Amino acid sequence: MSNVTTIGFLGLGQMGAPMAERLLAPDVRLYVYDPRPEAMLPFAQQGAVACSSPAAVAAEAEIVFACLPSGKISEAVAAEVAGGGAVRLYADMSTIGRETMERIAAMMDARNIGFVDAPISGGPPGARAGTLAMLAAGAPDAVAALKPWQLRIGKSVFVIGDRPGQAQVMKLVNNLLFAANLIAAIEGFAMGAKAGLDADTMLAMVNAGTGRSMATERVLEEIISGRFAFGAAITVLDKDVRLGLAEATALDVPMWTLEQAARVWRFAASQGAGAQDLSTVARFMEDWAGADIRRETS
Repeated sequence: MSNVTTIGFLGLGQMGAPMAERLLAPDVRLYVYDPRPEAMLPFAQQGAVACSSPAAVAAEAEIVFACLPSGKISEAVAAEVAGGGAVRLYADMSTIGRETMERIAAMMDARNIGFVDAPISGGPPGARAGTLAMLAAGAPDAVAALKPWQLRIGKSVFVIGDRPGQAQVMKLVNNLLFAANLIAAIEGFAMGAKAGLDADTMLAMVNAGTGRSMATERVLEEIISGRFAFGAAITVLDKDVRLGLAEATALDVPMWTLEQAARVWRFAASQGAGAQDLSTVARFMEDWAGADIRRETS
């Protein structure tokens, strides 16, 4: 057993579960926790140890990952992890903003636990495919120790800096761009649809031209097909956009364009659609335009 590494994973949601699955291996003893027993059951069936709390995971695992839905939850979980007797390296993969991540880092530093601010990008499809972009910010030795395990989960690791919180800013920049790109793409496609243009032709042309983005390459197909199953909820992106705008305010950076896109996400979430797939934001915009962006079926 000397070649086995003990690893913990906290949070087995749409992102966490497929990432944790990639750590199931003969050289890993995996400890997992999620407040939903049904989320832990598939892992227990594959040999992982289902634990009763984050503290129980940190009492057994030397490396602990967390992928959690909010800053409040992340801080509460980190407080439990900090008291663990086994944990030596903690990586928070959540998108919770710079200030929250800095507080968690200070908590870990007080207990002499290595810490990496380690958000991810690529959405649930990337988590399932193992193609996530992994970010890292923290002390160089902690970042180096975490990197091999990040590469088991995702495709590449981008070291953003040596201070926890820096990776949060980078992740928020990324998500602000994605959020704005998707709103802009839907508006453009709605205009084309109302003018009678074919949705597939528009999509092929844009993805071959200068208007392409991850929004057109991945999310527009969900809208055109009517599946609306990208895999991430409106409330998640709304949360990230609000965090990004708050960071911009703290840095005194104007966000004239991004603030307008943020209003659409806030509206969708406020209308009871927060739990719906983020691609369903198109339904609101189609109603406003009076045109559906759909593939013609025979």
